[in-house]
Amino acid sequence: MWFNISTNVFDHHHHYMFFLYIVLFVVFVVVDADDPHNHLTFSVTYGNISPLGVNQQVILINGLFPGPDIHAVTNDNLLINVFNHLPEPFLITWNGVQQRKNSWQDGVYGTNCPIPPGRNFTYTLQVKDQIGSFFYFPSLGFHKAAGGFGGFRIVSRPGIPVPFPEPASDYTLLIGDWYWYDHQHLRNILDRGRILAPPAGILMNGYGPNGPTFRVEQGKTYRFRISNVGLQNSLNIRIQGHTMKLVEVEGTHTVPTTYSSLDVHVGQSYSVLVTADQPASDYYIAVSTRFTTPVLSTTAILSYRNSAGLASGPIPNAPTNEIEYSLNQARSIRTNITANGPRPNPQGSYHYGNISVTRTIRLANSAASINGRQRYGINSVSFVQGDTPLKLADHFNIAGVFRLANIPDNPTGARMHLDTSVMEAEFRSFVEIVFENNEDFIQSWHLDGYNFFVVGMEGGIWTPGSRVNYNRQDAISRSTVQVRSFDI
Repeated sequence: MWFNISTNVFDHHHHYMFFLYIVLFVVFVVVDADDPHNHLTFSVTYGNISPLGVNQQVILINGLFPGPDIHAVTNDNLLINVFNHLPEPFLITWNGVQQRKNSWQDGVYGTNCPIPPGRNFTYTLQVKDQIGSFFYFPSLGFHKAAGGFGGFRIVSRPGIPVPFPEPASDYTLLIGDWYWYDHQHLRNILDRGRILAPPAGILMNGYGPNGPTFRVEQGKTYRFRISNVGLQNSLNIRIQGHTMKLVEVEGTHTVPTTYSSLDVHVGQSYSVLVTADQPASDYYIAVSTRFTTPVLSTTAILSYRNSAGLASGPIPNAPTNEIEYSLNQARSIRTNITANGPRPNPQGSYHYGNISVTRTIRLANSAASINGRQRYGINSVSFVQGDTPLKLADHFNIAGVFRLANIPDNPTGARMHLDTSVMEAEFRSFVEIVFENNEDFIQSWHLDGYNFFVVGMEGGIWTPGSRVNYNRQDAISRSTVQVRSFDI
């Protein structure tokens, strides 16, 4: 089996590195007659809205910004028919949803042909043995900067115990930085060899300051599924007068841990429980950028039934720019190994820490101007699309589209160049991946269609001796991890 590696414009701030374990395996997806089939239709169009007070063109799904939530139950079969009414090709990817021998439905260029203007494509997904909080977004042409995203939740089957009481309600909260410019303008900035300026503000569920309101009732507990759907900024969320109990990260139940504020980096999703244990009133939900100057902030409202008044007072303070706070918080997120996952057996029944690593891959990001365009690369290779999607070329044995192993396992320090970068891996191999960030801002790394165990996160340069500090017992399993810069 092979997998290709490319880069998105993800979150930015400081150099760092993470050590990951990932099991690369292929599992046949068996569609059981008892598993329900849910048919959804997505109509993709342009529309005009003013989320930050400036009228601009955005991408709507079924006339909505953000798009509709997808609700599924473990093992459901989803048939999502996407009609592209844009004047350019379009694809949707399902961020964090695992694609077990189903990467044909992944919605990225390497595995799917773009949906041409005026045409449609039906994604066929089975959320086999999965639970959790995720989101979807468009993967081509910088469309994500224009919207086209929405929440995606997978709940447990009836009778499978969940390690916390059923909440009174379950809310999706999509947070992300936002620009006044449309995606074509932002794309043109990069194509002219320039980097993006700071964003204009932050949106929550498509609204600017004090836009969305979440209704609660005193004494009850509510679940918030929080995803950072932005382009480049890490965000911190707080709720005035309340705490958040983290219970799930991208499909993995966590050791319940209470936070007064939570960092959510680009591409990440978290589930928290919030108990309405304060006097009946309105309270601010505050979101701020992390590690930026100036700091951008916005608010939503947590509104109690029979509220005695509007939200007032200062919004909750954001953490300082000290990155150690964020790093220590990330280290505190651990898998609840005594809880069930999508099946009635403890999540700790799979002992990843006892399996020998068969290969170590070090991946280092870089940025450069190539042919006058701003490009981003991994191990000195910046991905360019082949004439044929890679999965199709592989399946039909089409020569000349890509070369295996044209991206090295380790950084070379060579000048960055363009190539259709493809890295091969062996069936059922157990791989250690080290992510190294050479830029001066935080990066998010995402493995599409798979999860990995975040076993270590330290400063400096990784060496084999770094393994002595790995968490081999209850490291969190997730699909997206933030990587700070190496020299801080």
